[in-house]
Amino acid sequence: MGTERYQLRGLDDLHKMLKQHGDWMPLGSADEQKPAAEGTVEAWARSPKNPVGGWYGLKKGLRGRFGMYVPPVMEAMGLAEVEHNPKNNRMRAR
Repeated sequence: MGTERYQLRGLDDLHKMLKQHGDWMPLGSADEQKPAAEGTVEAWARSPKNPVGGWYGLKKGLRGRFGMYVPPVMEAMGLAEVEHNPKNNRMRAR
């Protein structure tokens, strides 16, 4: 089993994007091989329109799940609020 790794700047870039978004955004976590739902943190983290022009994940095959692993880190850092429901969680910038 591999370990997911992401560019460190993803924390700051996501925080800036959420501040601009100004509201709750669905997390939408998905494996790299599955499409990410539009309008989610996961879709943003793969988009050619984000600040790095694509994936924040560093290792091909394990680049997905940004929407699962990064939001709790941002919450612990005091940068975001994250819901903790069984499904369909969202986050917003602090």
